[in-house]
Amino acid sequence: GQEKLSCNPKKENGTHVVLCELGNPMKAGARITVDMELSVSGLEDMGDAITFHLQLRSKNSPSNASVTVTVPVEAEAEMQLRGNSVPAITVLPTSWHWVEGSQRPEDHGIKVEHVYELHNEGPGTVSGVTLSLAVPHLLGDRVLLYLLELGTEGGMNCSHHPALNPAQV
Repeated sequence: GQEKLSCNPKKENGTHVVLCELGNPMKAGARITVDMELSVSGLEDMGDAITFHLQLRSKNSPSNASVTVTVPVEAEAEMQLRGNSVPAITVLPTSWHWVEGSQRPEDHGIKVEHVYELHNEGPGTVSGVTLSLAVPHLLGDRVLLYLLELGTEGGMNCSHHPALNPAQV
């Protein structure tokens, strides 16, 4: 018949151990099959596999059978990139002309701010994510978008293209 095991977690020599009592006394020649489901958290930095060492101990026998089981770890996290421009639509007036050499931002066009948010939808956490964002700043040899600045929030590192604010506006 099937029985639920009583298992107790404990720490032994810096290792997490789960001790399950299978029964005592057992009949000679008894065959037992045990199915175990383990829930392990904090696997984000464990690499691509986790290893369990399983050991069968008997108080009546000096032999302790052991086996090592390696289980692949597949972290899963779904990322979502959201973007917005403020203002959403911009039209340059027909009378506007770019002023070469000017240090005034308004002489380089209408200010448009693009905001991008990278969201982790889970279930796992993520680290070491690289987001590459290509912004078309030239159309042929003419300036399409004059890129003034690039900023981040939330402890991220950011590197930018050398075309960022070339006239030091």
